[in-house]
Amino acid sequence: MAMGQAERDRRRREKSAKVQEEDLRLKVRPGTKQALLELMEWAGIEEQGEAMTLMIHHLHRLGPGGALPLLEPPRHEITVSPSVARKLELFRSRESRTLGCDVE
Repeated sequence: MAMGQAERDRRRREKSAKVQEEDLRLKVRPGTKQALLELMEWAGIEEQGEAMTLMIHHLHRLGPGGALPLLEPPRHEITVSPSVARKLELFRSRESRTLGCDVE
């Protein structure tokens, strides 16, 4: 006789509790989702959970020296060209005069 849905659910919950499974939720933006899908395609992985689990374990295996550089968020460096710096300085100078402030 086939198991009913309630029995399958009960067995699944028991198995999850036995192996101490826990759900982790992750909200991502489209660019992150696309990157994950490409990684999965490159590796021939069909399930997102499997891909993320593998990445976590491989990253952990690198140890602190190998993993930490990969876990640093990208920092955007802002550089102001000389022409933009001049325009900003002129703007500041004009605004200071308009407001009646002394320009240093």
